Amino acid sequence: MWFSPRENYIHCRMTTTIDCEYVMPKVAAAYLLHCGDKACFIDNNTNHAVPLLLAALKDNGFKPDDVAYIIITHVHLDHAGATGLLLEHCPKATVIAHPRAAPHVIDPSRLVQSAQSVYGEAEFKKLYGTIQPVPESRVYIPADGEVMQVGDTELQFIYTRGHANHHFVILDRKTNSIFTGDSFGIAYPMLQHGSRPFLFASTSPTDFDAAEARASYAKIVATGAAQAYPTHFGVWSDLRAGHAMLSEHMTQIEKIFEALKSGDTGSAEPYAFARSAIEAWFAGQLAERGINLTAAEQQMLGLDIDLNAQGLVFAAARARKKAAK
Repeated sequence: MWFSPRENYIHCRMTTTIDCEYVMPKVAAAYLLHCGDKACFIDNNTNHAVPLLLAALKDNGFKPDDVAYIIITHVHLDHAGATGLLLEHCPKATVIAHPRAAPHVIDPSRLVQSAQSVYGEAEFKKLYGTIQPVPESRVYIPADGEVMQVGDTELQFIYTRGHANHHFVILDRKTNSIFTGDSFGIAYPMLQHGSRPFLFASTSPTDFDAAEARASYAKIVATGAAQAYPTHFGVWSDLRAGHAMLSEHMTQIEKIFEALKSGDTGSAEPYAFARSAIEAWFAGQLAERGINLTAAEQQMLGLDIDLNAQGLVFAAARARKKAAK
């Protein structure tokens, strides 16, 4: 593995990790797969990352015409926000998406409307730009477990619920690497400098399901992949240790979820209760490892704590509604 002089991507044999510089460096990645004379992107972040993706393509000896596929693990905009714009630059490429993600790639209006309601129109524009639709004729939907020949490698698509119902992971059989999106946790480099590394689960709205997440972790490890590439961020080389870490985190998440579901939050309203409990758990994990974060890094991690709290509150409300029927 070596760092490019451009400092925004990392080379590791047949995979290039591209830093999309989302919010701050080394938070969100896109992956460029070298498949002989063909190239594939896995995840693409936002429109603002497109110049970085095209520069990485050129610096690795590829042309836009060489891009065979633009693959998205799921449709959340920090993973797939640049799909339409990137496709315009890659005239021979086809977008590969989960069957539940494809409609939102073809017509992103509902996705945009939902995100704008959260961020506001001005902040949405700043973060994501204008989301371009993708022609239906340029979208391919693989079946669960399907294997595709791409250049000199084979890619297998494995559906993984838990984080999102429209999520799959991609196993590159040539390098025995698995590209996990958000289905195998978040592993920011800023969290890897302590006595032992730190990987945590993402429980963001609106599809989080703890049982499905656990099943997906097991499914990913069962592939026998030598390393995982989560979108946040870079290579994770010990899947069994990662699985144990995520399982430990899931146990804590389930306790918070059950308290929210039963209304056992004391005098605190649900979001405040969830956020406080998650923040306390994170603080203990960081202290245990001797990880000290800068103010900017603490702010970044705070965004994940917010999203995780929102996701658990949403999941608990959904569970209560289902139980009341």
